[in-house]
Amino acid sequence: MKILRLAAAALALSLAAPAMAASSSNENWLPDARRNAALPATTRAELYKVLDAYIVALKAKDPSRVSWAPHVHNTENNVALMVGDGLWATITALGPYDLRFADPLTGQVALFTTVGETDETSAMTLRLKVEHGQVSEAETLVVRQSDSGIKFEGQAFEHKPALNEILPPAARMPRARMISLADGYFDTLQLNDGHLFTNFHKDCKRVENGVQTTNNPNFAVVPVARLGCEAQFKAGNYRYDTRLRARRFPLVDEERGVVVAAGFIDHAGAIDSYKLTDGTVVKSPVRRPHSFYLFEAFKLKDNAIEQIEANFITVPYNMPSPWDDWNR
Repeated sequence: MKILRLAAAALALSLAAPAMAASSSNENWLPDARRNAALPATTRAELYKVLDAYIVALKAKDPSRVSWAPHVHNTENNVALMVGDGLWATITALGPYDLRFADPLTGQVALFTTVGETDETSAMTLRLKVEHGQVSEAETLVVRQSDSGIKFEGQAFEHKPALNEILPPAARMPRARMISLADGYFDTLQLNDGHLFTNFHKDCKRVENGVQTTNNPNFAVVPVARLGCEAQFKAGNYRYDTRLRARRFPLVDEERGVVVAAGFIDHAGAIDSYKLTDGTVVKSPVRRPHSFYLFEAFKLKDNAIEQIEANFITVPYNMPSPWDDWNR
């Protein structure tokens, strides 16, 4: 594996960016006991402490306040950057929205929030990997709407009780089963033809880039947003989603029943129109090569998906991930 080392002169750190491999295997994002055996046990409180210190440093535009590991892999919007570049230099505000998850087993912590850059507020997802109390990975997604061809009107970043609920131990599922349900969601979305490969609660909700896109008759960008999660997929509405690629499941918050996933939705753009499962002919909204880079948090309860929080941005079609093959 070819390693590209980027020096962060201000911090005297190295950033390593691996060659962009084509593999889409999910196996490497399951908990690997051998890989994590050398790491000391950590707690949710310790992970949140590192996250809070990171956010304070980011807001102050001062990456030297972060306790970095000797080698750091840092990306923003799917591009490897030197620590201190990108949002570190342009942030002007940090919003009050704070939806966070932790995985003590793998030393991962994630945050869904909002950030300001001059006159624009953007949804943001941040994932950190913590080793020996130091940040070794930082993956940031900032949904800058001014840079995107898809605008989400009526954004509302509100407290979500379901996502923050702590499940009693008896209601928690095995990690592998949780990942399977989340992966099944992507299987259902890929070439969506009405078949379901996961389970949905009858009141399942999905929020994308700060806008509710299920049971929402006012979201004109996606007309089927008036339907619930399961009904949308049973209709075969997302037939134009050609591939759900480079899927990763780096964080499993067992206490909250949440899986945080990352990956890409590719649209070949070759479908002009298609039939829904009821025979209705609809026009594809994507008729050119196009890809989304995404983060999604799946709340799993009673062996089904109860709520989804998603942030995504447009990237070049079939853009590879700088996280492919990292840490294998």
